[in-house]
Amino acid sequence: MVDALDKGSYVKIIPSERKIIGYSTKYARGPLKNFKNYFVIYVDKPFTVLRTFNDTVLTDSLHLHSRRSVAAIGFKTTAGEKVHLRVASSFISFEQAELNLKTEQGNDSFEVTKQKAKAVWNKTLNHITVSGASVDQVRTFYSCLYRMLFFPNKLYEINAQGKILHWSPYTGNTEPGYMFAGTGFWDTFRALYPFLNLVYPSIDKEMQQGLINDYKEGGWLPEWSSPGYADIMVGNNSASVVADAYLKGIKGYNIDTLYQALLHGANNQGPNATGRKGVEYYNTLGYVPVDKVDQSAARTLEYAYDDFSIYQLGKKLNRPAAELEIYKKRSLNYRNLFDSSTKLMRGKNADGTFQTPFYQFRWGGPFTEGNSWHYTWAAFHDIQGLINLMGGNRQFTAKLDSVFTLPPSFDLKKSDWVIHEMREMQIAGMGQYAHGNQPIQHMIYLYNYAGQPWKTQYWVREAMRKLYAATPDGYCGDEDNGQTSAWYVFSAMGFYPVCPTSGQYVLGTPLFKSMTLNLENGNKLVLNAAANSESNQYINGISINGKPYNNNWFDHSTLLKGGVINFNMSAQPNKQRGTTQASFPYSLTNDK
Repeated sequence: MVDALDKGSYVKIIPSERKIIGYSTKYARGPLKNFKNYFVIYVDKPFTVLRTFNDTVLTDSLHLHSRRSVAAIGFKTTAGEKVHLRVASSFISFEQAELNLKTEQGNDSFEVTKQKAKAVWNKTLNHITVSGASVDQVRTFYSCLYRMLFFPNKLYEINAQGKILHWSPYTGNTEPGYMFAGTGFWDTFRALYPFLNLVYPSIDKEMQQGLINDYKEGGWLPEWSSPGYADIMVGNNSASVVADAYLKGIKGYNIDTLYQALLHGANNQGPNATGRKGVEYYNTLGYVPVDKVDQSAARTLEYAYDDFSIYQLGKKLNRPAAELEIYKKRSLNYRNLFDSSTKLMRGKNADGTFQTPFYQFRWGGPFTEGNSWHYTWAAFHDIQGLINLMGGNRQFTAKLDSVFTLPPSFDLKKSDWVIHEMREMQIAGMGQYAHGNQPIQHMIYLYNYAGQPWKTQYWVREAMRKLYAATPDGYCGDEDNGQTSAWYVFSAMGFYPVCPTSGQYVLGTPLFKSMTLNLENGNKLVLNAAANSESNQYINGISINGKPYNNNWFDHSTLLKGGVINFNMSAQPNKQRGTTQASFPYSLTNDK
């Protein structure tokens, strides 16, 4: 049975070629212009049954276009006989689907195809090798790496002349160049894209070229693509994705076009979550008001970081000082939502008053899939500024500690409903730390900024131990476009990109005795922690290429050079290491 689905579809049975072709026009989010998912299926045995159905009604034709077109084929077989079907698809044409089948499979048998797929995955996953780990740790690590490498999806195809082209969800036409889809930057700017920039930069180069085509064909950069602009989640985090790639040395595309796209998105509201909803308030009041725009606090906090990313990229591109100052100033807008009485971020009305009553544990409202305890830490680019607002390191770390000691309770409005992240927070038993809610995933690493890196090391191990395992129930929630796995993979390395566009990775604690990153530039980065164990989870000292290293962060450019980083692990925390001002990771407040 070949069901081409029910939004208008086509099937055709061609018995002389042992083939079925067809297309489906069904999609989840749109509208999409001229959308057709073409498919071709070859079978290695003659058909003895040939039928088509208009939904459930048998027809007398071998080809059918209807609301729901279904083909049925049958074979005369012996007991245990296998019938093989070779399948390919295209968003461009039947001819392109045939070419894709020829290119990807040719006349290979099923077993040969399976072995080729295995070889591709082995080569791809072999960018990172680990040793000194248990079988379950290896399974968990590579399962996470495997999942995250599915995102985003290639939407482009290669024609008979070897040219790269794609069906455009914006114009409805076949256009030249790269295109990707199936990603939400609200999730993935945090760790997935930084990981690609470190380990798989060549694919992110293609993605940046694809973003240029998004902008040229649709007028906006996507914030969530599936495959066009989807009205999902908040923020303007394409700014981070674009800036992060270029600042980390990925070149070979028109960055000036992308920079103009960032400026356009930062100062305008577009369709389906593109640009910035509430931008007129954000640019005048310095925040998005809760009584005017939904999810206002989440938008404000993310826009502030996005402005920082534009500022960072603008500096690299030598943009005018007056322009840079606009975005640097706006990046401090997170301060406008800080409530000094509770030391939490809070929704604010257009008249400058805080929203009352203040439900600290209420998910939603001013926030997105979370509450104030999750979003208070979303000043990725200026943690030192947040520390100052809270009254210093002591008060800051006490607030961090509170996340884990508070009960995992949540509050709902009558119109809201329980979402899976809420239940996952309760099951995890780590207080208000809701790992399935992306805005808090970096929070564990913030102890470094306040001179208590050993607490980061403790809680990173706790999260990895409790929330990830090589069991059927061993994944802590929604994949979220690869971000949840990216958190684990980075954390297993021993560091994490708290602020992606700073170019720094904040120290955690390595999980394995040894890990090697086979970088695309030909260098090898070896991460050794010979004394690592379940109890030896604290970093007592670090050396890079034999020289002592005292900071609690690594720089991207240092990692790209390769070499050997040795972690001296201990069962007891070293409370002297990483406590000086010089050891702090980047923060805008310290940017001179």
